[in-house]
Amino acid sequence: MGRTRTRATPGIVLDTGALIALDRGDKRMIALLDRALTHGRTFRVPVGVVGQAWRDGRVQVTLARFLRSDAVEIVPLDEQLARACGELCGVTGTADMIDASLAILARTRREPIVTSDPEDLRRLDPGAQILAL
Repeated sequence: MGRTRTRATPGIVLDTGALIALDRGDKRMIALLDRALTHGRTFRVPVGVVGQAWRDGRVQVTLARFLRSDAVEIVPLDEQLARACGELCGVTGTADMIDASLAILARTRREPIVTSDPEDLRRLDPGAQILAL
């Protein structure tokens, strides 16, 4: 499926809702991706987000192609990030570790998050730059 890449280019962090929107052919999501590519942006997708969106690669052709793209960095979940996610959930009184990984990734890289669930992400990081779908 995807490869783990490390990039120094400016990026945009995508949540599960963003991947589902892309997979369904959402015109707003496709336009957002096109604009970002025009400006040389990279898309960062935490590996847990891939797991939440992935159902059947035989029918998710668009999503599979996107995740294989050189413009996509699939960010692994290592022990250090897992602990940071747990700590963030503890401090904010939340439980969604995947959302915590999005918030931490975006904060660390100072990048916006494209999400279908802005309220949960704002609870994790009130200062996050969020692009709601």
